[in-house]
Amino acid sequence: MSLPSTTVPSHGAAMDRMYRLQRHFYDFTRRYYLLGRDQMLDGLNASSGQSILEIGCGTGRNLIGTAKRYPACTLYGIDISNEMLKSAAQALHRASIKTSVTIAQADATNFDSEKTLHKSSFDRIYFSYTLSMVPQWQRAIHHATTLLAEAGELHIVDFGQCENWPRGLKSLLFRWLALFHVSPRPDMPEMLNQLASELGCTLVTQKDFGGYAWRFRLTRS
Repeated sequence: MSLPSTTVPSHGAAMDRMYRLQRHFYDFTRRYYLLGRDQMLDGLNASSGQSILEIGCGTGRNLIGTAKRYPACTLYGIDISNEMLKSAAQALHRASIKTSVTIAQADATNFDSEKTLHKSSFDRIYFSYTLSMVPQWQRAIHHATTLLAEAGELHIVDFGQCENWPRGLKSLLFRWLALFHVSPRPDMPEMLNQLASELGCTLVTQKDFGGYAWRFRLTRS
């Protein structure tokens, strides 16, 4: 497992400040409200020998889950926060993952995959509750699609709009999320539909828990 160093942009510095302490208890607290992550990992359906990239790998929780599900795949992860990557490296070491895992510090919107990870394309790429914290989230998605291998898939799980929730409860949830610099993206379905049309990809959308979590699968032809 390698952990290259790169220059951290201003957003990365902000994330480092926020997660310097939070990273030590992040997984314990987020397990109760980052819903749909395991369903997304199950749906990767990666085959032996394929490559899987997580953009915004955080503490490594999902990479460990991916390795357990797809031990014959090669895994990669990037995150803009060096503080989170410290936790990811420690967690991967403790989990004694035998699967090849490479993690690196990089900006989701513009990283050079060949330079950062020594690989130019991936069979599966996923964002797990990342895009609601990336200011230029559309750019991050566009960049991810340029890294998809032929017939590759981009998977996303993130906060939805709680369409079937009482208005007051939804308002309370969104105000609470804002305290953690989280902004659910109401126009993500429209953006992804337009992108799929432009790229000639297929898009599958699923809304779980009354719209609390949105999941997407964009498949390159």
